[in-house]
Amino acid sequence: MNADVAAENPSALSLWNDPTAPVDARVDALIAAMTIEEKTAQLFGVWVGAAADGGEVAPHQHDMEEAVDLDALLPTGLGQLTRPFGTVPVDPALGALSLARTQARIAASNRFGIPALAHDECLAGFAAWGATAYPVPLSWGAAFDPDLVRRMAAAIGRDMRAVGVHQGLAPVLDVVRDARWGRVEETIGEDPYLVGTIGTAYVQGLESAGIVATLKHFAGYSASRAGRNLAPASMGPRERADVLLPPFEMAIREGGARSVMNAYTDIDGVPSAADESLLTGLLRDTWGFDGTVVADYFAVAFLKTLHGVAADWADAAGTALHAGIDVELPNVKTYGAPLTEAVADGRVPEELVDRALRRVLTQKVALGLLDPDWDPVPAALDGTDADDPETLRGRVDLDSPDNRALARTLAEEAVVLLGNDGTLPLDRPRRIALIGPNADEPTAVLGCYSFPQHIGVRHPGTPLGIGLPSLRETLTAEFPDADITYVRGTGVDDGDLSGLDEAVRAAREADVTLVALGDRAGLFGRGTSGEGCDAETLDLPGAQQHLLDALLDAGTPVVTVLLAGRPYALGRAVTESAAIVQSFFPGEEGTHAIAGVLSGRVNPSGRLPVGVPRAPGSQPGTYLGAPLAHANDASSVDPTPAFPFGHGLSYTRFDWSDLTAEAHEAPTDGEFTLAFTVRNTGDRGGTEVVQLYLHDPVASVVQPVRRLVGYTRVTLDAGEARRLTVTVPADLASFTGRDGRRVVEPGVLELRLSASSADPRLTTRVTLTGVTRHVDHTRRLHATFVQKPATA
Repeated sequence: MNADVAAENPSALSLWNDPTAPVDARVDALIAAMTIEEKTAQLFGVWVGAAADGGEVAPHQHDMEEAVDLDALLPTGLGQLTRPFGTVPVDPALGALSLARTQARIAASNRFGIPALAHDECLAGFAAWGATAYPVPLSWGAAFDPDLVRRMAAAIGRDMRAVGVHQGLAPVLDVVRDARWGRVEETIGEDPYLVGTIGTAYVQGLESAGIVATLKHFAGYSASRAGRNLAPASMGPRERADVLLPPFEMAIREGGARSVMNAYTDIDGVPSAADESLLTGLLRDTWGFDGTVVADYFAVAFLKTLHGVAADWADAAGTALHAGIDVELPNVKTYGAPLTEAVADGRVPEELVDRALRRVLTQKVALGLLDPDWDPVPAALDGTDADDPETLRGRVDLDSPDNRALARTLAEEAVVLLGNDGTLPLDRPRRIALIGPNADEPTAVLGCYSFPQHIGVRHPGTPLGIGLPSLRETLTAEFPDADITYVRGTGVDDGDLSGLDEAVRAAREADVTLVALGDRAGLFGRGTSGEGCDAETLDLPGAQQHLLDALLDAGTPVVTVLLAGRPYALGRAVTESAAIVQSFFPGEEGTHAIAGVLSGRVNPSGRLPVGVPRAPGSQPGTYLGAPLAHANDASSVDPTPAFPFGHGLSYTRFDWSDLTAEAHEAPTDGEFTLAFTVRNTGDRGGTEVVQLYLHDPVASVVQPVRRLVGYTRVTLDAGEARRLTVTVPADLASFTGRDGRRVVEPGVLELRLSASSADPRLTTRVTLTGVTRHVDHTRRLHATFVQKPATA
């Protein structure tokens, strides 16, 4: 299609369409031929929704934006299409046709035949109707399994690419600092190393499928005051450097991410969208990132409307461009006419426009969008009849059996057994009382960015598009001989206790009570978890704690099951429940996973990616706290969690022994090698998650009491043992020193091989010798584990 586009300079056209020419030369030639209007047109998106009949997309009317006139925009080109699949429910094949027809129109409407780059959400699966709903990122963290997350992301990317999408807005690399924040479910956990390794694996998977991964939110969003969405973030430069930035650093260096999205928040009065030192100085000049920086939705306009650092739309555009934001999303507000006029009158240098444009066009060239054989028809529609759209309906499967198998495996690995007095696994109970607001709610397994909860709720009557068995249904199948009595008891957050007496009666008549509690995912106050659904305290929402306490008083063993987006304080249940099973929105296969853990079909191996608080008012809090952040005699408040980061039980037992070290001293540019044995001493196979923590007792600045620097999953049959060797680079002891530079200091360190952040099993002291050494973003980031069969 591009080859047929007329242009005033045919030789230059052939250069930018020539796939054998150097990318830089192609891009330079195209920029030189473009007018300022054509340049800025590549720097914004238009929010659209695919047509349900396969026709062209329709502009989405959002209450924060004016209507968009595509006919007026397209002659100068268009940079991006925003969420063609994630705006309205549409059959995937017809959505792909709608996108293809629109892309053909976009390319035919501008002088250079440039199509748009289409992006969509993919936080817990492709956010399209009928696509697999995987566990949310907090469950990825609970699995401690980067390889599995990489496979999941590759599957998500293949589905997106097959229908014509180029860019995915994931993963979220924000490190949890306050569990009251509504978007905790979207994060991977409270530890930067866990977030970095799992998030990098996701990036690698998505990019392997040809999808541009977008890291968000850069940087500091999760550190907002009091856990309030979009609130200012309070932190010093050291906290930002040592806690919030490392996941982004790792995902760029090792993941190959090609895009970054700014955070909404301001730090010390500087919004991220206006922070040149962050978006250009650190990201590009220091780390060497050469991809695109895209604005979080409306973030450029927010420089005027929310932050008050821009006088008008042109000022907002110039400020964001200068800082390093290349693309305005989701719609055009500032990078269109206001920016064009500001360049014309000299307020914004055209060089800034060209800088952003070069990055955008370089990415489009890499995606093949400027090649002469570019075809708007995606792979999913190959060999189909586009002239008869109805024959396409149902032809594209975004929820394949392979997808569902991945979703189930991840859900099973992510379930965390917090406590168990021996009641679990259940041994063929005759009478089960199943109680609670999430016991018979199919969508209780979904996060706020799943299509049914994000978009589907605005289209009542539209089928969910995927199978979502409730916990009641899967338990009925898991325990076919049991008499299961279901009572709702109360709602998630309605405070209704009219069903309390019935629930207590059912519990008293049962052999075991299963109470399913937790959250309802939603957006901006429509749920108890999700974007804009922040919590004042970590009490269970509504009257759920009241219901739980009444069931504990009923005299029947109570198994507490959580389907939630954040950890909650559970009150008496911490010590009085027979067992506690924690899941974080485990996706469409999640209730099968929970039922399997309850029956023993699945041996739980999940570990907490965030601590479970003992008291509802203990936030902000994190295991990464310095000594003064932990319990002490100077305060009457004890922030010790009920269940710490990294905690999780199994139905078998593991013995750790025989720790040796090759040497107890190494220079500050050296490494230590440890070896130890893990043996399954129980009567069934299981998986232990070995966690390596570093404790630095004396440093030039205050350090966390412990921090995770490595982990590995060890799967063992009953009686089996493995000898593990772990190499620990001195670089892992680095931190930001007093002068703002990252250092490795000589001195004594403690390496703790642990079952959780609070459960060290094997500990050794080692010493770094020599001089203080400065390191940078090229430092070694990982401890290396090797597993071999143990000798008798």
